[in-house]
Amino acid sequence: SADCVLSNESVLFTCFRTSSPKRRQKTRKEQKERKWEEERSTDGSKWRFLEHKGPVFAPLYEPMPDKVKFYYDGKPMKLSAPAEEVATFFAKMLDHEYTTKDIFRKNFFKDWRKEMTSEEKTKITDLNKCNFSEMNEYFKAQSEARKQMSKEEKQKIKEENERLLQEYGFCLMDNHKERIGNFRIEPPGLFRGRGDHPKMGMLKRRIRPEDIIINCSKDSKHPKPPPGTKWKEVRHDNKVTWLASWTENIQGSIKYIMLNPSSRIKGEKDWQKYETARRLKKCVDRIRTQYRDDWKSKEMRIRQRAVALYFIDKLALRAGNEKEEGETADTVGCCSLRVEHIKLYPKMDEQEYVVEFDFLGKDSIRYYNKIPVEKRVFKNLQLFLENKQPEDDLFDRLNTSILNKHLQELMDGLTAKVFRTYNASITLQQQLKELASDDSLPAKILSYNRANRAVAILCNHQRAPPKTFEKSMQNLQTKIDEKQNQLSAARKQLKAAKADHKASHDDKSKKAVELKRKAIQRIEEQLMKLQVQATDREENKQIALGTSKLNYLDPRISVAWCKKWDVPIEKIYNKTQREKFAWAIDMAEKDYEF
Repeated sequence: SADCVLSNESVLFTCFRTSSPKRRQKTRKEQKERKWEEERSTDGSKWRFLEHKGPVFAPLYEPMPDKVKFYYDGKPMKLSAPAEEVATFFAKMLDHEYTTKDIFRKNFFKDWRKEMTSEEKTKITDLNKCNFSEMNEYFKAQSEARKQMSKEEKQKIKEENERLLQEYGFCLMDNHKERIGNFRIEPPGLFRGRGDHPKMGMLKRRIRPEDIIINCSKDSKHPKPPPGTKWKEVRHDNKVTWLASWTENIQGSIKYIMLNPSSRIKGEKDWQKYETARRLKKCVDRIRTQYRDDWKSKEMRIRQRAVALYFIDKLALRAGNEKEEGETADTVGCCSLRVEHIKLYPKMDEQEYVVEFDFLGKDSIRYYNKIPVEKRVFKNLQLFLENKQPEDDLFDRLNTSILNKHLQELMDGLTAKVFRTYNASITLQQQLKELASDDSLPAKILSYNRANRAVAILCNHQRAPPKTFEKSMQNLQTKIDEKQNQLSAARKQLKAAKADHKASHDDKSKKAVELKRKAIQRIEEQLMKLQVQATDREENKQIALGTSKLNYLDPRISVAWCKKWDVPIEKIYNKTQREKFAWAIDMAEKDYEF
């Protein structure tokens, strides 16, 4: 006898045999997986009905109070509203090292002058003569005032944010009420970029309704633009999942308002991404054997493709050629490497063949690595470098299109990025398997972060140490010192209690000894937690763990590890991440294998 259950989000039947608990457990697992395999249309459409209220725009600029002065060459100067607004962007960042960088200052000054009146342009000719200190102090005072707000004032702001969320933060997609990710348009400001980006300091212009393309279904209530304005366009494209889009002025890239990562459609896309990487696991050995054979090919283009694929696989390099239209930063990936980006170190005595990489990758983050390679790879690189200048392409017979076309032939859906996802996820799983299971909870979390760090290093996810790093480490060390003093005092108290008990042998003194022992145990646990935290923070200061955790690591690996070793999931994923990976938390059992 079988009970058949139809999931409300699936067209697939799941049968539970009441006579077999094992069968029932297995079918529940299958049902969870099928939840993310909703019926898809065959024409490529993502939805049938889409209705939303459009974006929330950044508030208009409010001029500075008259008492707050800008000075040029030591003299106060009243700026026009457009010039003053851009000046405030620089003033807010005055304490940041960005404003000391030549390229940032040069780009800012160039864009700021575009917002000035002709009279202001004539007067303001040297950024070094500009004094923004009063503006800076004003914004610091504003920030402090916000911190000192009364409960009632904070509650009023909270209520207004909640009202905006309820009105603009959700859309109706088919029969689902879905949370929207970023319904607020980013305010204007100065572009920072990552690494030494050549466009840092440029003005990010205010986005207006006339810049926005709205996407919704024909039969929905269309979003209304603010009074006196109009949208750039309203379209009804159900082949895409974005709700609004615009082109930003720095890189010329298209920005989108999308569904929240926790939405059904996003969860399904995530799940599909990791399932593709899991499929690569089944055929990666065959692919590796093939590219190794291709190192010996008679055709130069095949040899180049095979060596590039080896680097993408071994080093988790990006394919390259991923620049947005209009981007001028000299960033490269594997396929676009130039001769100047590598150095070869021939084998000496018992040493290995070594290749040194040094180039700017995505977001102008420097990639530097010195790695041993196999002899055939080294010999091929020597061949690729022959008769070439430093600015010539290393792989002159290869580009990302050629590479990805070849990868599609090896496995359906395979791209260079799938290798990155696969290698990141398999690295995490291998690292976690090596962890000790009997550690305390803080030690387990430190070990998890170390496993995550191994992936972040593989993927070159770097960051500058936080501005407050030294101060926060000092504060933490102070807490550790205080806790060690407490421990010393507690041990002395225990020693005294033992002496009392030895002298009196009564129950009261015996109880006092036990209490002192428990107090020491509690302080030792607290001290260890602080010491683990300090180690974790120090090791993590220049590594960005979030990028790989959100984009490259199959979350089911982490969820399964948490379930297996009784680690609360909130210790690994914050609230936003738990919403994004709700599908994995729901689906993964403790025995999950990537």
